[in-house]
Amino acid sequence: MCKDVEDLLKQRAQAEERYGKELIQIARKAGGQTEINTLKAAFERLKQQIESVGNSHIQLAVMLKDELKGIEEFRERQKEQRKKYESAMERMQKSKLSHYKKTMESKKTYEQKCKEADEAELSFERTSASGNQKQTEKSQNKAKQCRDAANEAENVYKQNIEQLDKVRTEWEKEHIKTCEVFQLQECDRITILRNSLWVHCNQLSMQCVKDDELYEEVRVSLENCVVESDIDYFIKTRMTGTQPPAAIGYENYYSREPNRGNNSPTQSCGMMKRFSGLLHGSSKNNMESATPSAPPLEEKTDGVYASIFANERAGITSSQDYRVLYDYTAQNTDELDISEGDIVVVIEENEDGWWTAERNGQQGFVPGSYLKKL
Repeated sequence: MCKDVEDLLKQRAQAEERYGKELIQIARKAGGQTEINTLKAAFERLKQQIESVGNSHIQLAVMLKDELKGIEEFRERQKEQRKKYESAMERMQKSKLSHYKKTMESKKTYEQKCKEADEAELSFERTSASGNQKQTEKSQNKAKQCRDAANEAENVYKQNIEQLDKVRTEWEKEHIKTCEVFQLQECDRITILRNSLWVHCNQLSMQCVKDDELYEEVRVSLENCVVESDIDYFIKTRMTGTQPPAAIGYENYYSREPNRGNNSPTQSCGMMKRFSGLLHGSSKNNMESATPSAPPLEEKTDGVYASIFANERAGITSSQDYRVLYDYTAQNTDELDISEGDIVVVIEENEDGWWTAERNGQQGFVPGSYLKKL
């Protein structure tokens, strides 16, 4: 039965370990959306708790292996102890059988000698009755020799009987002692197996409670999931403005005035390039690849509406100081590198969401949503 319990714990430990590893793989492979809302937070909590459940089942497998190791060591100790007493009993049994055979042989010899002595005495009596003195003396000597041999065989037989009785007594004591030891072993074995199965059931029950507690945290997080708030969050993070973009008009290259204020060829080309990029969503993607830690601009890049920042205040403004909220790496030569925490001077707030800023004597375009007025 010890071996049966060992096999059960071993197979259960293997099953728990496989189950835990599969849960961890499932939790780590599960994907999700990029926005972090209440439902996403609950989903992330679910993945974390599934991984925690997997780790707890792996830990349960370790506990079962430790319990299995204890039972194996107990069984080996009992096996060695039982073997020791069985060897002692086997030696006593062999000694007892040997003395028994020796005693039975001495009994046969004694009986044979007694028969020979009786026959010799009968022969002596018959010879005495015949009156032959010489035959009588001869028969008398033979009868005496046979009687002496019978007495000697009797003494040997008695000694063997006494010796056999001593061996039998020792064998009986050893047998009783061994039976008592085996009974104690049986009590220990039943107690150990009972406690082991009891602990095993407790471990499984505790595992179920722990799993339920971990999943309860997921249920609590799902209670905080509000449909309206998640929709509002999606609108806030993906909104493109309040008005659709105006149509792009035709401009003749040769009819433009070359020296008109803020519409120099270089600057106009740069603004048109960014404006066109915003229409196709390329500028936002470039900024995301260059600055993954910053939040997305308030733009939509799916090609339906142009990603134009809705700003009621547009055009030339007076120079003002702004603080940079996020890092931005220039993607074009007419743009300006800025870092979080920098103080820049905004020279112009353009309608396309790109503002002209100055930092350390250098001017260039920067995303207006990356700045905060001081």
